[in-house]
Amino acid sequence: MSDDSFIREVDDELRSERMRDFWSRYGKIVIGVAVSIVLLTAGYRGYKFYMKSQAENAGDAFMAAVKLSNDGKYDEAIAALEKLANTGPKSYAALARMRMASEFTGKGDTKAAIAAYDEIANNSGFDQSYRDLARLRAGLLLVDTGTLEDVQKRVADLAKSGVPFRHSAREALGLAAWKAGDLKEASKYFNMISVDQDAPNSMRGRANLMLDLIAGKGGTGRN
Repeated sequence: MSDDSFIREVDDELRSERMRDFWSRYGKIVIGVAVSIVLLTAGYRGYKFYMKSQAENAGDAFMAAVKLSNDGKYDEAIAALEKLANTGPKSYAALARMRMASEFTGKGDTKAAIAAYDEIANNSGFDQSYRDLARLRAGLLLVDTGTLEDVQKRVADLAKSGVPFRHSAREALGLAAWKAGDLKEASKYFNMISVDQDAPNSMRGRANLMLDLIAGKGGTGRN
């Protein structure tokens, strides 16, 4: 036997001995880790499938409720949406409650609609965009049914520069002030819309019309 062959055999034996020693010490740990990885992977895939299934079922339930509404079955639609809001995935809870509030408006129950929007706006568990939209919709309903203070309480913060809903919030505040006879306050908000180049043209047109009406009543009108 050559020296090279002997050395290779010794090396192979050493490696084999090291492997046996390694498995005797750490074999159970290695197997346990491998099993854990398999179980975690299976659990993760199962969870993803479950969440996807839940989302699909919630989507179907939401569309079924919308169909009930379109058929004029408001009470049934509200019941279906309430069930979805209470038992469906979190991502659908705010959406279902927003639609519920809209259904109350559709059946002429403005008081219940405002209460529903307020509930969403005050729920810290919902995304801020849903909460702001709920505040805006409640404020718009209160232009006709509430006081200037009621509207201000809900949308004053939304009228600030840079806020996505500022144009609609300013219009709501301007109309509420006009209705309350506060021409100075109304003029302030309609001027904010009038000079904001990012405001929709239709809204700027309405704001300019209101400013002309305010001027006709002795207010400051356009700045």
